[in-house]
Amino acid sequence: MADIRNTAVIGSGSWGTAAATLLRRNSHNVTLWSRNPEKSENLRNTLENTEYLPGVKLDAEIEFTSDISCISGKELIVLVTPSATIRQMCRTMAPYITPGQIIVILSKGLEEGTHMTMSEIAAQECPMAKITVMSGPSHAEEASRGIPTLNVVASNDANAAKTVQDIFMSEVFRIYTSSDILGVELGGAIKNVIALCAGIIDGIGFGDNTKAALMTRGIREIARLGSAMGAESETFWGLSGIGDLIVTCTSMHSRNRRAGILIGQGKSLEETLSEIHMVVEGINTTCAAKELADKLGVEMPIVNAAYEVLYNGLSPRDAVTTLMIRTKKDEIV
Repeated sequence: MADIRNTAVIGSGSWGTAAATLLRRNSHNVTLWSRNPEKSENLRNTLENTEYLPGVKLDAEIEFTSDISCISGKELIVLVTPSATIRQMCRTMAPYITPGQIIVILSKGLEEGTHMTMSEIAAQECPMAKITVMSGPSHAEEASRGIPTLNVVASNDANAAKTVQDIFMSEVFRIYTSSDILGVELGGAIKNVIALCAGIIDGIGFGDNTKAALMTRGIREIARLGSAMGAESETFWGLSGIGDLIVTCTSMHSRNRRAGILIGQGKSLEETLSEIHMVVEGINTTCAAKELADKLGVEMPIVNAAYEVLYNGLSPRDAVTTLMIRTKKDEIV
């Protein structure tokens, strides 16, 4: 295990809380930052995140704070806030970043407008830090409880990736490394769109045949876009691609799938978001993925269908029919 003892986790949602738990179990000093001082106080007093990760007891040695200067002097910073807040969060962190600090990003998404990945934003706003990302088939609800989980950490800096691997690795949390940071991030981000569609299928009442087809064609769309952007196609058949897609499309832990179920049942987007009461990354990512595909001339019919359902009033059933009656073609194209 890397000789890094001082870590800060920025964001105390489900995965932030899980990351703090995993790091503490590996004997690292952990500070868990919350945006709201009242939430920090509640975590300190109860040692439980009753809102996002109920039933998981937190180590009393974790330090809870809402002061972002807590990252000063930390060798590792885990960034796990909603993707829409990453740029502002990095700008807030930047004055406290020193050369050589490692940031590992767990947030998954693409920035609206710029279509930048989370690592690209962090590198732009915190240029002195070494940027890594971690992704894979991993629900916080399970990883925090010691259920065997595998992830991949990617970076343009091989030593930084190996350091993060050493820090998180345990008998219940296995980490691989990758140099394809773009591919790892695209897989993690766009699979949320496909998971949203998987939920829609469940909400309509379709079956396993339909969902298996969606997942198979969905990963091909993701890989097609990734390859056009310069990612390695093999990455999408790994943990951050097909692995993350499987778990997100099939588990009720997935808020993207749960949101899709409500939409498939006829709820509006506004009603769905109100009922989920958490960030649904796949909704915003749908816009960014469609814009990227249009810009690069990449065919992504499932993403396009999701966009039409979310923003142009196409009914979920009609969206499925539209996909089914598309022009005949060979499978491997």
